[in-house]
Parts: sequence; structure tokens; C-alpha cells
Amino acid sequence: MEKIDNRVTRLFGIRYPIISGGMVWCSGAKLAAAVTNAGGLGLIGAGSLKPDMLREHIAKCRELTKEPFGVNVPLMSPYSKDLMEVIIEEKVPIVFTSAGNPQLWTEILHDNGIKVAHVVSSSKFALKAQQAGVDAVVAEGFEAGGHNGREETTTMVLIPAVKKVLDIPLIAAGGIATGDAMLACLALGAEGVQVGSRFAVCSESSASPEFKTLCTTLKEGDTMLSLKKISPTRLVKNKFFEQVDAAEQSGATKEELQEILGRGKAQQGIFLGDVENGELEIGQVAAIIRDIPTAKKIVDNMISELEQAYKENLKILGIF
Repeated sequence: MEKIDNRVTRLFGIRYPIISGGMVWCSGAKLAAAVTNAGGLGLIGAGSLKPDMLREHIAKCRELTKEPFGVNVPLMSPYSKDLMEVIIEEKVPIVFTSAGNPQLWTEILHDNGIKVAHVVSSSKFALKAQQAGVDAVVAEGFEAGGHNGREETTTMVLIPAVKKVLDIPLIAAGGIATGDAMLACLALGAEGVQVGSRFAVCSESSASPEFKTLCTTLKEGDTMLSLKKISPTRLVKNKFFEQVDAAEQSGATKEELQEILGRGKAQQGIFLGDVENGELEIGQVAAIIRDIPTAKKIVDNMISELEQAYKENLKILGIF
């Protein structure tokens, strides 16, 4: 398949409506450029970056690709204002915002010629994002890794609910790692997919080898949503998770949980490779991930699987 022509690919100027998630300690310039060069849209994850580091990643990404790429900015970041200033100064063409109010930056970004998508976990917040003027919405289901919505709505339920309230392009996220899953999301009304965990476990991801290897061994039930009193986060069950879980079971306060979380736990686990004591964020779909391919291989596989799944389903329906 040479190209998929829909509102998402036209909006971002890409061949395939496959977007890499902006994942802390995974989504650096190398991964963003690799996804972009493969025909999707690569995002630099600014959640683990300070402004000067983001500027370096943007420059590096421009060395590695001439195609469109973007930056994901969690609005809860203490550096969000400075990160946005860097993005505007560097004339990054696309920004995905998350974990905050899209009204804060959408108009300013538009005034600087930047396209904006916002990540939500419910149809209520999807409608608010559309009213804020964003160009597209990413609806992320409960299966996703990392920070999650409090609603705990699965992707299969969330996408059709959000589709009903939106006029702008809808991108599905949460539990998507294959072309089959992509086809299911398109059938439910999405026009593209954002893929996190599958790209977190690829050769260009900046995550540690220890984290990637562990993720290829995970089974169903090896991740769980935790830290709900702070910000719901899907974690791998390890010693750190057990400590958090025990505290939550005993009724720990938000402040007590924050003390356990401390600072740098995600860096310790994902980037530095302490897979026992660090915070490990990955989605439920890790249970079907068993290799560490290149980003290009992932995109190519998803597109070929999408075509094959489409043909097989036509046969099931007696159409082809």
C-alpha cells in the first residue's frame, strides 16, 4: 500500500495514519525520525525533557528526517510553558498535547502555524478539545501504558463514543500494536492510530535494553493501573509496583504515595534499566510483544497486516 488518503494523513502530510506515542524515556529524536521516515508521524516525547534538551532533540530529528514530525507536551509538566516556547521558536509543525486543558495553548500554536492534536480519555473531554479548536483528537483507552484517564474506558468502547461527538479527525490509542487492531479502530470510526508500547519496544526507542527485554516476556495481567490518587498510571508489576500497591491497599494518602514515587523513578526503571525498583510504564498489549524490531519494520508490518485483515474480513462477510 503506497498511501492511505484520509483526513489524518492529509492533516499531517504523512503516508500512513500511524503515530508514535510521546512516551517518557522512549520517544527521543531517533525514534521520532524513524517512524516519520517509515511513513508515519513520529513524536518526540517532551515529558521527560527540559527545554534545552528538547531543542537538541528537535535539531537531531531534523538531521535524521526531512519529513513532518511533532512533539508531545504533557501540559502537567512543570516545564510546559518553556517547552512550548522552544517549539514555537524552532517552528515544529505539529504538537500533541495531553494531561491538561487544550485551551491553554491551541490558539497560540495555531497563530504560529502549528497543527494541534489533544489526547483525551472520554467523549466529554473530546468535545471540550474540539471546542478548544484542536485539529484532531486522540482518544486513548484504559489499556494504554503510562498515564491514563480516570474513567477506565477501554478503546473498544471509547472510540465509537467519541466518534459520535466529533466532527474533526479521531485517532485511536490504547492496546494497538498490529494491523488487525488498526483495522478494528478504523471500523469503529477512527481515521488513524497512535501506537505507544509497540514503538517503546523497538530498536530506535531510547528505553534501556533491560526494559525492552523485560517487556518481551510480559504476560496477560502483568500490568495494572496504579497511582490513582496522583495520576492513574499503568505499571509493570515489580518490586516498585508492589510497594505502591501495598500502600494503596492500606489507604495511603496522596502525599504518602508521592513520597514513595519520589523523583526519577520512571527514569530509573525505563531509561537506566533498574527493572525491579524503578517505575515501569507499558501497556497491556505488551503481552503480545515478543521481539525488538526496527520502527520501519513495525510500520511495514502494520500496513501489510491491515491489508490482509481487510481481505480476510471481506471473505468472512462473503463479499470477496
